[in-house]
Amino acid sequence: MRVLIANKFERSGIDGLAALGCDVTFQPDITEAALPAALTDLGASVLIVRSTKVTASAIVPSLKLIVRAGAGVNTIDVAAATAGGVIVANCPGKNAIAVAELTMGLILSLDRRIPDNVADLRAGKWNKKEYSKARGLYGRTIGLLGAGPIASEVARRAAAFGMPVVMWSRRFNGLDRPCTDAELTDLGLEIAARQVSIAIAPSPAEVAARASVLSIHLALAPDTKRLVNADVLSRLAPGSIVVNTARGEVVDPEALRAAARERQLRVGLDVFAIEPAASTAAFEDPIVHEPGVYGTHHIGASTDQAQEAIAIETVRIVKSFMATGTAPNAVNQSRS
Repeated sequence: MRVLIANKFERSGIDGLAALGCDVTFQPDITEAALPAALTDLGASVLIVRSTKVTASAIVPSLKLIVRAGAGVNTIDVAAATAGGVIVANCPGKNAIAVAELTMGLILSLDRRIPDNVADLRAGKWNKKEYSKARGLYGRTIGLLGAGPIASEVARRAAAFGMPVVMWSRRFNGLDRPCTDAELTDLGLEIAARQVSIAIAPSPAEVAARASVLSIHLALAPDTKRLVNADVLSRLAPGSIVVNTARGEVVDPEALRAAARERQLRVGLDVFAIEPAASTAAFEDPIVHEPGVYGTHHIGASTDQAQEAIAIETVRIVKSFMATGTAPNAVNQSRS
């Protein structure tokens, strides 16, 4: 079976695929435009991607399986794949700890203004008077939009900081109560629940109203695009923290920029509505110039631990497909 890996991928994963008997071609720098021809020329049956976009033109006759070496599949034309009889599978949860760690890092950095401390020291400035001002996290409620693996890992870490948790997701939509024991077990939050309260709110706006830290962990879908809008942000008290490590399009960028400027929200962003396709490129987004806004380079899943876990899961998916013609974690219904 011929496999094209169209992004950076762990050596352990490449070796694992080769051990299955796959003929592996590794082209980590291939462009979206060049992908259809490369798949055709190789006669590839399997495509493995991270960030490279897979458009309808890449659904070539030889292709049978696309594996997203990560969680979100918004860069893949799933409808076109389904119409072409191509299975699309992903690796949900394998990067959850890595994203949760970055989320907590951004929250701590925003509260203690760590990047500003570092910048002033490097500029030869000592300003203990200014940087001694911090609210702290203990006892502050963190609001989570989403209740998947990443949100659950964030909740566990927030609980360790003594932060009560309130969450909303589409599966809990309209509910307003403490989490049940069964729900806590399902979310993997039993230990966290012994430390702090964990509750469900009926809407994103109500989460914001109850929280002083809002962290976003929603997949991008038609009903989540710009879900975090001016109304939701207006429910946060001035000076609250907002962190987005999910997808930039889930937040209304103009509303967020206005809230950061006018209501002194502290904002941490790992994702942006418009990001460069290349790993190194010029970047411009006006929100990063607002006071109190910190940004990272869409690196939430980029730890060695996470990438090894994703590589192992990718090999498992391909192995299952070779043996059965089906794939774990398939997000579509193939016609084949």
